[in-house]
Amino acid sequence: MPFIPHTRGDVRRMLDTLNDGQGAESLDTLFDEIPQAIRCQPLTGIPDGLPEMDVTRLMRERSELDAGALCFIGAGAYEHHIPAAVWDLASRGEFLTAYTPYQAEASQGTLQVIYEFQSMMAHLTAMDASNASVYDGASGLAEAVLMAIRANRQCKSRRVLVPRTVSPLYRAALKAIVEGQDIELVELDYHRQGGHIDPGSLAAYADDDYAALIIPQPNFFGVLEDVHTLTDWAHAHRMLVIACVNPLALTLFTPPGEWGAHGADIVVGEAQPFGIPLSSGGPYCGFLCCKMAHIRQMPGRIIGKTVDLEGKPGFALTLQAREQHIRRAKATSNICTNQGLAMTASTIYLSLLGAEGLERVALASHRNIRELAQLTSRRGHVDRVFSRPVFHEKVFRLPCAVAPVLEHMAANGVLGGYDLSRDYPELGNALLVCTTETKNAADLQRYADALENALRAEHAK
Repeated sequence: MPFIPHTRGDVRRMLDTLNDGQGAESLDTLFDEIPQAIRCQPLTGIPDGLPEMDVTRLMRERSELDAGALCFIGAGAYEHHIPAAVWDLASRGEFLTAYTPYQAEASQGTLQVIYEFQSMMAHLTAMDASNASVYDGASGLAEAVLMAIRANRQCKSRRVLVPRTVSPLYRAALKAIVEGQDIELVELDYHRQGGHIDPGSLAAYADDDYAALIIPQPNFFGVLEDVHTLTDWAHAHRMLVIACVNPLALTLFTPPGEWGAHGADIVVGEAQPFGIPLSSGGPYCGFLCCKMAHIRQMPGRIIGKTVDLEGKPGFALTLQAREQHIRRAKATSNICTNQGLAMTASTIYLSLLGAEGLERVALASHRNIRELAQLTSRRGHVDRVFSRPVFHEKVFRLPCAVAPVLEHMAANGVLGGYDLSRDYPELGNALLVCTTETKNAADLQRYADALENALRAEHAK
């Protein structure tokens, strides 16, 4: 559909018809009841528009900047091999342009794909139900917190324990979405040697009233948390447990539905590792699962399987507590939607790899980070920061500032990792490094050589 803006004449005619024909001076006068102090300021950082040809060239040049680089960054966005069939199928017209309709029976194919996605995510997390995806993992975490506040009726406060081992990007999105709704996010520190939530530190919060505890697995440092102890502690203190997980790791580790004696209550995460490429920042696909006891508080679309009057199987939208279907003030969410195309790609990816294939990907990713850590430590490049087991990310400490080292490595075609010094200055020159199954022995050797050369260059300054 082309974008056809209103002309000045169109706008003037519309303004003239307002106020019983008395007219309005300008568009701004329509909003004069909004206090000036809370209005948005001009977007001074936005550059001037460019012609189509110039924009095309600019985007081509930007894309070429990433060409040929070995990526070891991770930090919530992971480079995995995507079978060619995934996007060959997802790019078909019936998927590429589809959006979940409000007349559900009109698009049974789309609804079946979503139903399969829900089924696989519920199975992977060992939870009772899943929704049809949300924008991304970060906004999904905010949705999970809002959901926990509504669902935990034993709690009289609107406070949630948020560990610093949760991604700082997720925490920033969470803060932006929920703090304006009078929800207090209470920061929970981590153990400096282990890089995890110390169960012993929870005693300081035992006598307070909290609606939920967020438990990342693995956490932002790649470290595995003591999920069973943390889950049981939260439930013993009348808190719900929100699991924030990397779904690929669940092929190797205990799923959230089996944490502790009763399992997590809500599970959220990012489906990007499942068939969604690193496309300069998106789109992504968040997933949200829960126990059946909380399903009426779960935002987003939920697809159910049923039969029609003739007994034939069919699919339909169900439990639609969305702003499009009920009063906006009563909706479980006013921002979530189904990431249809990304979700379709993830569903195809999961179907192609199956349980055995996913486990192989996870094991290869874990093996590579162990080999890279051994390779760099033997050369004396880095020190180990945390002592606990990891999945496929690890924190190294460098003998100098991280930023110039990463710049030097990038100039030689290696994206060396994520600089933790801004978000975790107490760790000093700490670098988060990630490996996936896409890296081979030559890649790991190239990383070690690039790191050694960068450190030598910094030492020579």
